[in-house]
This record gives sequence, C-alpha cells and structure tokens, in this order.
Amino acid sequence: MKITDGTYRFFRGLYLFITTIVLLGSQLTLMAQQTVLSQNGIAIIPYPKEVKLVGADFVLDNSITIIPDKNASSNDQFAAGQLYKYLTTDLGLKCDISQHATGKSIVLTRKGVNKKYGDEGYSLIANENSLVVKAAGEAGLFYGVQTMMQLVQKRPSQAFIKGMEISDWPDTKVRAAHYDTKHHQDTRAFVESFIQDLSKYKINMLIWEWEDKFAYPSHPEIGAPGAFTMKEMQEITRYAHQYHIQIVPLVQGLGHVSFILKWPQFANLRELPASNFEFCPLKEGAYQLLSDLWQDAVKATPGSKYIHIGSDETYELGACPECKLKQAEIGRSGLYHLFVGKSVDLLKNTGRQIMAWEAPMGWAKGRLQVYHQGQDAKEEKSGTPRQGLVLTESYDYETPELKYARQAKALGHPVFAYDPNPGIEQLFLPYFFSKGDEGRMQKGSLENSYNFLQSTMGKAVFDGVIRTSWDDAGLPMQAWMLSFATTAAFSWNAAAPGLPEFTSTFFKNRYGSDATKVDTLYKLLNEGAYFYMESFERRVWAWGEIGKTHLPDLPRGDALEYDPFWNTEYADRIKAANEYLEKMNRAIAICRQNLGVNISNRYDIEVFLTLANLIKHTASTYLALSQLEKAIKQAHEQRFADLQGSYQSLEKAEQIVKNNLSEREKIFNELVKVWEQTRLPKGMSTAMKTYFFEQDRTRHFANRVAGMEYLIVDEQKLNLEDYLSKLQLYMKNFKQRFLSATNSN
Repeated sequence: MKITDGTYRFFRGLYLFITTIVLLGSQLTLMAQQTVLSQNGIAIIPYPKEVKLVGADFVLDNSITIIPDKNASSNDQFAAGQLYKYLTTDLGLKCDISQHATGKSIVLTRKGVNKKYGDEGYSLIANENSLVVKAAGEAGLFYGVQTMMQLVQKRPSQAFIKGMEISDWPDTKVRAAHYDTKHHQDTRAFVESFIQDLSKYKINMLIWEWEDKFAYPSHPEIGAPGAFTMKEMQEITRYAHQYHIQIVPLVQGLGHVSFILKWPQFANLRELPASNFEFCPLKEGAYQLLSDLWQDAVKATPGSKYIHIGSDETYELGACPECKLKQAEIGRSGLYHLFVGKSVDLLKNTGRQIMAWEAPMGWAKGRLQVYHQGQDAKEEKSGTPRQGLVLTESYDYETPELKYARQAKALGHPVFAYDPNPGIEQLFLPYFFSKGDEGRMQKGSLENSYNFLQSTMGKAVFDGVIRTSWDDAGLPMQAWMLSFATTAAFSWNAAAPGLPEFTSTFFKNRYGSDATKVDTLYKLLNEGAYFYMESFERRVWAWGEIGKTHLPDLPRGDALEYDPFWNTEYADRIKAANEYLEKMNRAIAICRQNLGVNISNRYDIEVFLTLANLIKHTASTYLALSQLEKAIKQAHEQRFADLQGSYQSLEKAEQIVKNNLSEREKIFNELVKVWEQTRLPKGMSTAMKTYFFEQDRTRHFANRVAGMEYLIVDEQKLNLEDYLSKLQLYMKNFKQRFLSATNSN
C-alpha cells in the first residue's frame, strides 16, 4: 500500500499523541507514587522510591514476634533491637525477638533479596498478618527498619501500618552532615541523640569539625577544657557505626587554625605574625604539628575511611616574604596545593582518603579568588592537586551539565556536592527567605537546597553530598535539623515530593501530629532573626558599616536640659520593634501551646522559645529607649511648672532602665539554662585547665567574647548600667537642690 504524505503525517501525529499520553501517564503514575504516603497521613523522610498501597493493614499488637535471620550479624541484631525498643518503649507493646512466631511477625531478612538496590536499598511488604523487610546489606536492613517505624499510624485504640509494598534505594552513595563545633561543645548524650536523629533520615556520614573540642594526646594544650578524650571519641565513633554513620574528623589545616596558632608556642608557624588564622605553607614545623593532630584524629575514629583537612578561607596565603617569592614561581593556587600535597603525603600511611575544601577544577579557574577579591584570575598558575584528593567545596558549579565536576572526576578526584550554604545568619536559619546586600529579599535556603539537589543528584556525577552547619553565628543545633533533613531527603530521592509537601512532612515527622503551627513558628523566627541581626551593632560584625544605636540624651543643668533626637533618629527601629514585639508574642504563644501537649522533640521548642524571647527583648529594648526619652522630655516640660511632677518623671525614666536591665538578665539566664541542658558552658574553665580565649580575623559572631554573652554583647555595649548611674546621680542632685528647698518652705 502506498503511504501518502497526508497518511504519514496522520500516523506520525497519532504516534506522537500516543507516546505523549503514555509518557504523561507514567509521569502521573510516578507522581501518584510519590505522594501516596503523605496523602494517607504518613510523614516519612526520605520519601521511598516506589510505593504501592495494597492489602489489609498490619495492626501492631501484643502478638508480634520480631524474626531476624538465624545467623544474623551483630549489626542486624542491633537493627532488630532498635525495632524492639520502639515497639515496647514508644508504643507500649509486648513483643519478642525469636525464630518462632506465635502470632503476627515482623521478618528482618537478608535472604531472597533483589541486589540491584545495592547494600543500602531494601524492600518492605506489609499485610494483615506479617511485615517483611528485606535487604542485601546491613545498612539496607537498618534503613528498612527506620522506614517501618516512620510508617506507623495511630487510631484511638491501636497502632497500625497500612498494607503496602515499598522498594527503596538511594540516589547518592554518601549523604554527609557537616557538624561544626568550633564555638560550642555539645554533651556526649546530645551527640549520640544527634547521631540517632541523622540515621532516621538515612544520613551515613558525619564530618565533625572539632577544632579544640577534642583533647589531642600529642598536644594536650590545644584541647579546650572539657574536650572529648581519645577514649570518648573512639566510643562515640563506634556508637555511630551501629547507626551506619561513619565519623570523619575535620581538623583544619592551612586556614581556620586560630585554635592552634593562638598559643604563643606555635606563633612562629603563622603566615603573618599578627594573624593567628593561617599557617605558612613553607614552614616544616607546621606539617610536623598538623601530622601529630591528624594522627590523633585517625586513631580517635576507628573504622572510618576519610579524614578532612579543611584548608579553606586562606586569606593570608602568599603574604609572608618567603611565600611571595614562591607564589611568583607557582601561583597562589600552587601554594595551596603545595600544602595539600604535602599533607596528603603525611597521611598516606593512615589508609584514609583525604578530603579538602577544594572545588572541582578550582585550581584551573581561579577558585582562590573567592578568598582574595580583586586579584586578577589570570595571575593564577594551575597547581594541580594530588591524585585522589576528595573535593568537597563549590560555591557554584557554574554549568547545568556539571562540567567542572565531570572534569575533576575524569582526572581521578572523587567529588562531593556542596549543598548550598544555608547561611550564617544569627539565631536562626533563613529557611523561607534571606536578605542580600542592602536588604534585598532573596530565596530562602530551603528553595536553594531543593533546586540544587533535585537538579544534580542521581546523575552519576557526585560521589556524595555535604550539608554544612557552620558554627560562625553560634546557632543552636536544633535550628539546623530541617536543613539536615532537606539534604537527606533529596539526596536519597531527588524525585521525591516537592518542597511544600516536604516541609509539611518534616514538621509532622519531627514534632508529631499533635504539634500545631510549627511551620508558622519557623517563619516567624526566620523573620525575627533578621530583626535581631539588624539591631544595634550586630550586623556590622559581618556586613560592615551600617550605623550604631545610641542612647537618649541624659538630662543636665539646673533647667533639666536635653537634646530630643532619639525618637526622631530611630523612628524606623521603633516601628520595626512594635511589629516584632507582636510577632514574637505570637511565636511565644505557639511555643507554649506546643509545650502544653504531647509532642516529639519538645526540647527543640524549648530552645526556640528562648530565641523568641531574646528577639522580643531586642524589640523591648528599642521601645524602652523610646519611652526613656519621652519620660525625660516630660520631666523637662514640667521643670518650671511642677518640680515634684518633674522628679516623678525622672523616677519613671529610672524605672524604665531598671526594668530593661532586669528583663535582659532574666531572658539571658533562662536561655543559658535551657541551652546548657545539652552543651557545656561556653568558654568554661575547669580545676585542671583554664580556657584560653583569643579572637581571630574572621570575627565570627559567636567568637566575639569567650562565653554566651555574644548573644547580648550589643545590649551590654549600650552601657545602660552607666547611664542609670549618671541618671541617678542627676536625680540625687536635683532632689537635694530643688525638692529639699521646696519642702523646707
């Protein structure tokens, strides 16, 4: 049969139409799979790859037997024990771990498994009489149990898991959380609970930036008072392995080493004598010292495969006379990789893979200009890194096709994606919006992270992904959990349900179904943190010249003179203070409402309550200063009409200051009390050792002072105490001069 052009076009159009319908149908099926759990009230992170609801519900009751394989490994037995603990402690059921079921069974097996899902993949089948978790590897079986525990729903009289079939595996092999403790030290109990939380989200690496929070046996002076000992760190490492998390020590190398170089005995190793921040890469003593610390770190983390040597933010690199000469020969990038290369050689005998904060092809495209603004990128010579160095940083991968990451991998470098930095804002993370230069509104960290992960994970480019948690601003760790969960969710399953559904799932997953308005609380804290950061001199610490808040004028002279400027000068701050006083009252009410019911992770909310109170106090301080000036103005206006009334107005001013100082003390002390439930006192000394405090060039907000007062140091700088003393002295003189004479007449 002859096919005419019209017939060809008809059948071609029909083919394209059918193909489109088939593709659309498959996409709709995938979308339906990706939302089926959340649509049925199940809050799970990460979202499984394949889900199908089928069959009757598996009701959890006292007839359940947990059945591991007969010769289950110790790790598989641990997974069974975690499930037993959940059923008996959290759900209050009676159950057994046995090879023989007398009623319903939960089977945990590594037999008859589809190995295409890898060691971390698993399948889960739940029906009326049994629930079976299968996995090829120990990690997969553990993750199947973690998923099962998140699938549990509750009716008034029973707990149950809907009948379903799940097949699940990760898009990304290594899913790392960076844990930065440079400006605080959490208790061991918190660290272990933190590890448990991360494992629920299927995080499998913890890159722990110790700085001085580890008591290095080779140089005990470097460890801060209370730092974890070698034995403690080894025990924590083994504890983490049970949860399929390897702890990778991050002991900073070239830059970020003020915790080492602040000590006078090491000052000769500095790049510049005035800066404790950076080693000189040409001084052999630096390598001898770092080798000691790195060897300690390796010994402290048995069974781990990596060590991270940091080495970022090399602001002074190439500044000393010797380095200037060497830089002329090999370039600044060459200096950087001279240091990294010698460090790699020192660590060869450990068998560890070496990580550094280096970007893919950064040595070829002037990446160090990030830290040396204004330098000509053409000046850079390509100092190539050692073969196999693991690259763990990028501010921008620059091309949608991930050109530089692919090039670096082709050269033999494992590449870990650097999930976009969520920010170093004070008090809370900019999850829902951020502010750029001059206060311009920008996307929040959630959207940035989601867009990056959804477009890059699962493409066989990255060997892992890192979610950083920089401690620059001293945020409580509870504020970071949504950030860790985001990275975990979309690095495991890049095609998981979208951002709005994920955030809703997180709040239910983390705080339980009885929690209310926690999403609103996070948004209010996001807003309030910027108000806090823009108040007094806080933002100048990191953002430069932005102005300063002064105190109202004190009264002076017999005529009670003063300059009425404060309420005019700070009208915008008064307006903002009134707005955020109301918003923080809402946040406080949400916190108290949730603390009054049965929620999970209630300590998060206790911490967030301290943040809301601190932000509210910031607003209250501006409003108190406004009322202070008004009281002095009133005293001035009454000076020649009503001396007694004038003095009473001064007393009102005095009380305003006293109330504000009392409020500050109460709010701060309560914050410290709550935070120190899970962390050691910041900057503490012990009977055995005195804490040695010294600032460095980065001027981190949390390192402004040794203790927790970094959160209120700006209020302290106002020096209301001195203002109060001067006001009280003026009042004493005023009373003696005018009121005493009036009373005697």
